[in-house]
Amino acid sequence: MIHYLLNAYIGKGMIDGGLQKVKSGGEMGEDFENEFKVDSKQMQIAGYFETIGSIFLFASFLGKTFTRIGTLMINAVLGMAILKHYKAGHGYEGSKNALKFFGLSTLSFLETLRKK
Repeated sequence: MIHYLLNAYIGKGMIDGGLQKVKSGGEMGEDFENEFKVDSKQMQIAGYFETIGSIFLFASFLGKTFTRIGTLMINAVLGMAILKHYKAGHGYEGSKNALKFFGLSTLSFLETLRKK
């Protein structure tokens, strides 16, 4: 039961940002794009990954495969976000939120590999 609540927490935290990126067409502002060296198309793709991955996590009660696919999609985006924050010089403080969700998502993925 706790596993599904964790997945719902991760999904809720990620879907808002993903939908925002999709609705805005990936436009995050010129300052953002210059600082992180990303274009609007890349951000829109990241938004789709976040949104679809979150939906998979919400559906994780249907089976382990949903959790695995959702976490892989979300961790791909979060991994790049963490790297971009470090390259931009933001360090731990700038990437703290992404690190939190990356860690929780990884724990959720590892839980699916455990034999019961």
